[in-house]
Amino acid sequence: MIYLTDLKTETAVSKWRPIIEDWKHTFYLWRRAKLAMIGTFIVIGFILMAIFAPLIAPYDPVKTDLPSRLQPPSAQHIFGTDQFGRDIFSRVMYGARIEVWIIFLVTVISGAIGIGVGVTAGYFGGAIDEILMRITDIFLAFPRLILAMALSAMLGRGLTNAIIAISLVEWTVIARLARAEAMRVKSQPYIEAIRAVGAGNFRILFFHVLPMCLSPVLVQLTLRMGTIILTAAGLGFLGLGAQPPTPEWGAIVSDGRSYLVQQWWISTFPGLFIAIVVLGFNLLGDGIRDILDPRLRR
Repeated sequence: MIYLTDLKTETAVSKWRPIIEDWKHTFYLWRRAKLAMIGTFIVIGFILMAIFAPLIAPYDPVKTDLPSRLQPPSAQHIFGTDQFGRDIFSRVMYGARIEVWIIFLVTVISGAIGIGVGVTAGYFGGAIDEILMRITDIFLAFPRLILAMALSAMLGRGLTNAIIAISLVEWTVIARLARAEAMRVKSQPYIEAIRAVGAGNFRILFFHVLPMCLSPVLVQLTLRMGTIILTAAGLGFLGLGAQPPTPEWGAIVSDGRSYLVQQWWISTFPGLFIAIVVLGFNLLGDGIRDILDPRLRR
């Protein structure tokens, strides 16, 4: 009885050992990529800042205090105050929540559209591929920020409409990448073997082609997160994104453009946070790309 129990335990350990070893190797590659570690810590700090904003921020981000307006950085207001007396530090902390929400929704929406269009076009080819890719080319023909501005203006000002506009712009790169991966995967011999045993297109597409396309798409989505923040900040700066008094980073930068020479802190601090977070996502995306490179995993 003891022998059978030990045998079952050994079997379970043997089953999980390859997975454990793979994760250990991934952690080793991550530790070796110093820039990826820096990007990871920046992104984790950004997420923690968004989660614990109510505990970190000392003031209400939307409450005005006109007697304290346009105060420089001090012990009481470490990032200073804006033209309405609102604490810049508190607005930046709460603004992280807005940015996380924008990144999450845009990534989910644009990723779903891009993967769906790209994998479908790459797998079926022919007329379906031509139609879907020509639609993609139409979106790619316009600069992303300009197209996002046009869509946001057409839908109307507001955070929700800005998220929809950014999502309708960001899916094109994902679609191109997913299409290329789907075309590569469907030409593999094992796909022909699966089709030969009677598997239908639906089963092959969703259970064999799609999973193989996710790794490069994941890297691209991570790299696009920095662009999403920049686009959202651009729309907020132009007044097409989050509307006052919502503490969105681009809108905060826009608030200080009329006071940039004398009261530089209004725009400087949220601008620095935008730059740091975008850098963090870019470094993390590069690190994930290197870690997923098969040549490094040998």
